[in-house]
Amino acid sequence: MSNQVSKSTKNIFDGFTFGKLLTEGRAFIALAVIIVVFASLSPNYLNLSNVIVMTRHVGLNALLAIGMLLVILTAGIDLSVGSTVGLSGVLAGFMLMQGIQIPGTQTVLYPSVWVIVVLCLGAGALVGLLNGVLITRFKVAPFITTLGTLYVVRGTALLIAKGETFNDMTGKPELGNTGFHVLGLGKFLGLPTGVWVMIVVALVTALLLTKTVFGRWLYALGGNERAAELSGVPIKRVKIWVYTLSGICAAATGLIIASELTAGAPQTGQSYELNAIAAVVIGGAALSGGRGHIRGTLLGAFVIGFLGDGLVIVGVSSFWQMVIQGAVIILAVALDEAQQGSKKKQKLAKVAAEK
Repeated sequence: MSNQVSKSTKNIFDGFTFGKLLTEGRAFIALAVIIVVFASLSPNYLNLSNVIVMTRHVGLNALLAIGMLLVILTAGIDLSVGSTVGLSGVLAGFMLMQGIQIPGTQTVLYPSVWVIVVLCLGAGALVGLLNGVLITRFKVAPFITTLGTLYVVRGTALLIAKGETFNDMTGKPELGNTGFHVLGLGKFLGLPTGVWVMIVVALVTALLLTKTVFGRWLYALGGNERAAELSGVPIKRVKIWVYTLSGICAAATGLIIASELTAGAPQTGQSYELNAIAAVVIGGAALSGGRGHIRGTLLGAFVIGFLGDGLVIVGVSSFWQMVIQGAVIILAVALDEAQQGSKKKQKLAKVAAEK
């Protein structure tokens, strides 16, 4: 009996090292360290009200990062999501405050809030669809494609808003377009609406990745595109879908931000794509594709959000905040490369031993 216990204990800890714990559990460890450090530096860091505010910020980045995860799993990248965030907010402000004029008439339609939400999500889907088509049909590299649409979409938002901000996006009762504030300022069971949106999207995406053929296609495509194609995976259709879903996530993020601020600014979302990529990478996904999961992405979003808010609370300069956040991203990627290098060495050693 004692021999069986000792053998099972040995199996559990077989191959366990501090380095392995550091690389594979880096996101959780980083989050724990961030919470402990900032809680010791500021007594207000873990106040309930402040935790809710930080969770709201995390929810926004996590929602954007979930869409980014789908793209990165296919070895792609989407740099246009930040601009799509701004475009979504501007479109919502335009429709709420100026309405939609029917061409050739003097009639102006003021859509209800839910119609506005659907139209803005459709605009995000359209941006993602454009990215997917350019990448699959015209063979333009994802980095170049989404870099181009980053500028096109941002410019479109500036043109619609004429460089200005749509303020006081509360709507008017007589026009039947009130209630937009619920998306960002509403609460359910003590949590902001935006956080609930993120939770629902995360659960649906987790099921998509783990329980559906589409999820298996994503991992196969990112792992080896040629092999996936020979196995019958519809490469082009899958890529178009992931960029479309990424655009929808970005548009939803823009709607929630505009609702929180009751304002739609064309500059909103600048550099958000970098935070989304950082959350995905810190969460353990590989930029080369084929590896990553929702759990890690959410942890990565918490790391980015709690770190950024913590630096603000303790009064760190915004310039140093950029330096520190950049260093965290580099460290995460370095640990990931160390982890993958270690796994490759173990596989080679195993193959050599079998020979």
